[in-house]
Amino acid sequence: MADQHSPFRVNVRDLVNRPGEMREQRLDVPASDRFGEGLVSIHEGSELEIDLRLESVHEGILATADVDATAEGECGRCLTDIALPVRVEFQELFAYHSGEAFEYEVQDDHVDLEPLIRDAVVLALPFQPVCRPDCPGLDPETGLRLADHPELVTHEQPSDSRWAALAGYQASEDEGADQGSDADQQRD
Repeated sequence: MADQHSPFRVNVRDLVNRPGEMREQRLDVPASDRFGEGLVSIHEGSELEIDLRLESVHEGILATADVDATAEGECGRCLTDIALPVRVEFQELFAYHSGEAFEYEVQDDHVDLEPLIRDAVVLALPFQPVCRPDCPGLDPETGLRLADHPELVTHEQPSDSRWAALAGYQASEDEGADQGSDADQQRD
């Protein structure tokens, strides 16, 4: 059961069993704990800005939200600290108790948005975040950031010794491109 004093729990008493009623509100809520486990995450205490629309429908309360936050962590290529904006949207029905199985329900005239927000935010976090799309990463020999030391950038691909035996072979010219194949000539 959710924490009764959680800032993610929203009172919907004024909307319960009143189809057609609607309320919009803005919530600024601190993250209750860390959202995400990868290279970037929403840190505990970081501010989540939630634009929320609650609508009463016959089956329950329809919650629609836009959530804005900032994920902090490190670049997956050069390991510098980065902060990335995260924006997610979701819409979910919080059903009234009806005997049917629903994933989310109105409980004690409240809806708990935390599991929805957590799931949406974590799924929106990049798996391999970068400080910029063309981040060159680190030099494999010195470990220095290539963005800070452009003289270390090599445009040649390092050769792999396993392919050295093939280096002497050259692609042959296709001499039969102008002539039909034997099979084509036999058909004619």
